[in-house]
Amino acid sequence: MASFSEYTEYLDQGVQWIIEILPNLITATIILVVGYWIVKIINRLVHKFFQKKDYDLALESFLQSFISIALKLLLFVLVITQLGVKSSSLVALVGAAGLAVGLALQGSLSNFAGGVLILVFKPFRVGDFISAQGVDGTVKEITIFTTKLNTFGNQVAILPNGQLSNNNIINYNAEDTRRDKIDIGIGYGSNIKKAKEILLDICASQEGIMKDPAPAVFVGALADSSVNLTLRFWAKNEDFWAAHFFVMEETKARFDKEGIEIPFPQLDVHQKG
Repeated sequence: MASFSEYTEYLDQGVQWIIEILPNLITATIILVVGYWIVKIINRLVHKFFQKKDYDLALESFLQSFISIALKLLLFVLVITQLGVKSSSLVALVGAAGLAVGLALQGSLSNFAGGVLILVFKPFRVGDFISAQGVDGTVKEITIFTTKLNTFGNQVAILPNGQLSNNNIINYNAEDTRRDKIDIGIGYGSNIKKAKEILLDICASQEGIMKDPAPAVFVGALADSSVNLTLRFWAKNEDFWAAHFFVMEETKARFDKEGIEIPFPQLDVHQKG
């Protein structure tokens, strides 16, 4: 059991160690507080800089995230160095930690590489409506590791950049116009020529449907219980869905008015007496 004098010696050593490290601890704390404040200011300045310049929104988001993380890592190194950790030891420590983290976070590194590929090859931009990984939505933000989409229901879908950059993507805004394809079945007793004229007349009455290339209607299939007409027309991206829904609703109304049958499944039940 240690004596009172030994306890006193340990206490003196502890006090002496605290006195020796206290200046560095205070300095490190000041560096941490001031540095974090400076990082926030720089991030705001970077944000304002990108707002004034007409850069791609995806590039802006990616670079802002990268700059913020890089500044925080630099601040961490300055604080650790101030606490007395030698640069050589810190380099060795960072190297070992980097190897361990790299092995543990292979997916994250893949996502980072995927983010870089997305920014370089630009398969989509912020504001584009895309379909990827089973999700449809408008690109809201492209960060270092993920891409955020706003879905139809206004939910936010977060997709990893690694998988996103290595799989199929449909970009509905890559071109200014889109072609719609609507299949409509009519009864075998209905007048095909009349039905085609009605569909083309509906397209002519909708301002959002382009006249060149002109809409087209043809018999797509002779099904078991219907003659399937296929209507194709072109529209600008901003007019596409309005035109699509207009055609669907107006077709039902006009066919009913002109006596053109739209077949639907029926079940006949026969009862034996």
